[in-house]
Amino acid sequence: MANFNKVFLMGNLTREPELRVTPGGLSICKFGLAVNRVFSDREGNKKEETTFVDIDSFGKQAELISKYMTKGRPIFVEGRLRLDQWETNTGDKRSRMVVVLDNFQFLGGREGGQGGQGGGDYQSSSEDGGDNEPTRNPEKHSPPPRPASKPASSSDDVEEDVPF
Repeated sequence: MANFNKVFLMGNLTREPELRVTPGGLSICKFGLAVNRVFSDREGNKKEETTFVDIDSFGKQAELISKYMTKGRPIFVEGRLRLDQWETNTGDKRSRMVVVLDNFQFLGGREGGQGGQGGGDYQSSSEDGGDNEPTRNPEKHSPPPRPASKPASSSDDVEEDVPF
């Protein structure tokens, strides 16, 4: 039977990202994400539902998120679900679902505006699950090739290259 574990979320950070570095030098950043859903109930009243999700990021991605993201800022994340299980000091068993970040995209402007997108789009380069150094995705951010410019022989032959 085939398996598929992929999550796409867009929301706002619920707290400041927490960055720590392991003794081996791996950066780990944990942050919370609030994802809102607006819907109409049976009577036609608009309702809003918020889901809070914990996100774990690693390597260069963790460092970038910690450096540029703050509470309330929007972000798009792509990742996979992981079940964390542990036992408390009193012997109670606990568990929670966490999203392990594979890719992300900063949203909004530098001051947290809601329009556009501003950088990011980093993907994990490891084949063992995505917890190592990310690489920049060049296909999505490379500018289109520029046409070769022609030397102008006279003012009548000059073509204007207007960028807008």
